[in-house]
Amino acid sequence: MAALSPDPPEPLAQARHLRLSVAGAESNVAMYLADHGVPVTWLSALGDDPLGARVRAAVAAAGVDVSHVRTEAGHPTGLLVKDPDPTGTRVHYYRTGSAATRLGPELLDREPVRSAALLHFTGITPALSPTCRELVTRALDTPAGQRPYAVSFDVNHRAALWPQDGSAGRVLRELADRADIVFVGLDEAQNLWDTDLTVTGLRRLIPRPRLLVVKDGSRNANAFTEDGVHTVPALRTEVVEPVGAGDAFAAGFLAGLHREATVPQALRLGHITAASALQVTGDHGPLPAPAAITRLLTLPEGEWEALGTGQRGAAPC
Repeated sequence: MAALSPDPPEPLAQARHLRLSVAGAESNVAMYLADHGVPVTWLSALGDDPLGARVRAAVAAAGVDVSHVRTEAGHPTGLLVKDPDPTGTRVHYYRTGSAATRLGPELLDREPVRSAALLHFTGITPALSPTCRELVTRALDTPAGQRPYAVSFDVNHRAALWPQDGSAGRVLRELADRADIVFVGLDEAQNLWDTDLTVTGLRRLIPRPRLLVVKDGSRNANAFTEDGVHTVPALRTEVVEPVGAGDAFAAGFLAGLHREATVPQALRLGHITAASALQVTGDHGPLPAPAAITRLLTLPEGEWEALGTGQRGAAPC
């Protein structure tokens, strides 16, 4: 979708200038995967309007295959508007009846899905419409060991998109527990399921994924695997605007797995990628040079930890 952000960051009511960019959890992940050199296709729908054309061009310019993105005449491109505040950034969504709400499970029967190694979904998609929920549910209906592709799922709870009947917690937990790789923030899980949840308690709540990644704000990220839990502290980063950093983290972690990195190295790459998103007003910032990334990935553990005393300003979401 398209995004408007005050630039420089300040409360929306006081902003004199807005920056137009591209947002959307899945497209953010796709663009960062492309930045890391991973072949990636984005599947979505855009309106037959100037914002849709701009979104398509921006995602394509990042190196993502957009040839399967369809145009929905009569349905607009979704829009979000960011409202930065010292206590955090609020996001206002304008996507009721948008083109993307028309997506449905028929996507799973077509290329490039049938030949994909991995499908990435977020908890935003099932909140958009009944057909969008069918899409995600059907993708996860087949047991993990019998699917032709792995499925990663970022819980990405956006309360404004869900009915206020408590269904979000139940639906998102059921979907997450059927995926192969799951991303969730500890504070997000506490708001969604139980305020007393711990990192270890989350693994008991979502036991089935072969990889469960729990992001503990600006402190660290934890990956539960069959071999145990791996914890890597976040990099110290000056925060300009936090929205989109969680998507960047997921892309970095998945890119690390694609490179056959170790789980701790994949967590490091997640943190490195998240830091690039934290330093810009939009959702997609430039990565460090490849040589710098390689140096960070190969630092001795103690030297990495010396860089990882947290982010200043806000935590990624």
